Order: sequence, then structure tokens, then C-alpha cells
Amino acid sequence: MPDDLPAAWSGFFDDAAVFPPGDAAVADAVTAFSARRSEWYADLAASLVVTDQQIPAVASSQIPLSIVITGGAGALPGALRLASKAGNPIAGIEIALRDPDDQAGNARRVVAAVDAARGEGLLEEETPLYVELPATDVTFSWAGAADEVAAAELRLKFRTGGLEAHLFPTATQLASWIDAALDRETTFKCTAGLHHALRHRDPDTGFEHHGFLNVLAATADAAETGSSARLVEILDEADPATLLDLDLARGRRWFTSDGSCSILEPLGDLIALDLLAQP
Repeated sequence: MPDDLPAAWSGFFDDAAVFPPGDAAVADAVTAFSARRSEWYADLAASLVVTDQQIPAVASSQIPLSIVITGGAGALPGALRLASKAGNPIAGIEIALRDPDDQAGNARRVVAAVDAARGEGLLEEETPLYVELPATDVTFSWAGAADEVAAAELRLKFRTGGLEAHLFPTATQLASWIDAALDRETTFKCTAGLHHALRHRDPDTGFEHHGFLNVLAATADAAETGSSARLVEILDEADPATLLDLDLARGRRWFTSDGSCSILEPLGDLIALDLLAQP
């Protein structure tokens, strides 16, 4: 049977293999997810991330899904009905704001759609729902949307990478997002570009990647000390010794999950850093 993992890593990753740069076929991602269930590290990945349009291709009711809604708030009911018909457990719902000119209003529309779905019995109260805010500086509009998400007790989602250099936020930007989430006592997840533990430059693309360990450690430190200044410093830290001195489990209280197109790459880093012990 799979081993119980330390609290800091249990269910920390969502398997986003079907998204770039992995671009796995849904059937292949389902096969890999299912195969890992008998491995000692099975609990590392909480769910398989798919779009609402990919739900029928999963073809297995045993796979917990995190569903990315591609059509905005109005597409939520249809996606939930489709998932219910397929019989998959819903581990989470993710919706990106689509109106950059009225982010707060867009967030209110998402909240209204969530409330309606819960009222119809389509969405369980305890199902996490993540609202992806634009990967920009924290403006008045951005903060207003974050306020709406927090007031509705939903969660935030931050995009930390992509296929082009400009899609990777600076340490200052990412620190401001984390700070905004903690100020509002709102949990968050990250997605894209966080499949290695430590901040590093990718030798193939030259892109500077954040590390999931950096983000978790920075969150833990900021939650304990309230220091915004140290957030950037910890996000930029490449020496794991500094990061490992922090209470990583405390960070998980706020940084709940990391959508990664690879599970084996972060697993290898955790083993190399002695954060997980391979049997």
C-alpha cells in the first residue's frame, strides 16, 4: 500500500500533464495517474487537471478531477453536469477571470455562478473553487477582484509560468500576489512553471523559473512573521538550506497545491533534498 507522506507534501501536486509543455493525451495521462496509485508516493498528486471539454475523454470514473472551466462563469453549470454524468469525483474547479477591464465585476459574476451551482446541488459546498487572477502587477482592479474572491470564501489561483519568458512573473510580482492572499486570509494554488523545487534557469529555454519549495517557504515565513520584505528574498533564494529551516507545513495552510505537468520531476527533487525518503 502507498505510504503516508509528510503533511507538507500530501496531495500537494495536481497532475497537469495534459497542459503545455507536457501536452499528454488525456488517455495517457489517465493511465499514468492510475498506475501511480500503487506507488509509495501515490498521495503526492491529489487530482488530474483537465479542461471541461476533456471530461468525456477521461473515460474512468475513478479519477478525481480538477476541472478548468474554459468558457467563463457561464460555462460552470454545464461542466458540472458533464462531470456528474461521467461520475468523476470533483477535486476542484478553476476559473480564470476573462474581463481585464472589470476584474471585480468579473469576480462577482463568478461568485454568483458558484452560488447558483451550489443552490442547484451541482457543486458541493466543500469543493475548492479557484479564481485565476491576471498575471499582472497588483492594481486597484486586481485587488478589487481579490477582495470579491476572499469575501465569498473562494480561493485564488496564480499563474507562475508558461511557454514564453514574459509569462513568468518576477519575484516582486509573485511576492505581491502571495502578500495579497495572506492579507485577505485566502488560500491559493499556483500553476505552470513550478515543477522543480528550487529557483533555477532552464538550460533549454533560458527562462528563470520559480521553485515550488521557494514559494512554500516564502508563504510559511510571511504567514509567521507578516514580513512582506522577506518574500522576495526567499523567492530568489537558490540555497535549499535556508528554505528547509522554515515550517513548510505552515505554508501549506495557505499554498494548497501546485499544478505541475510532471509528477516525477518534483518527486525527484524532494528525494534529492531529503524531504521524502524513498522506501
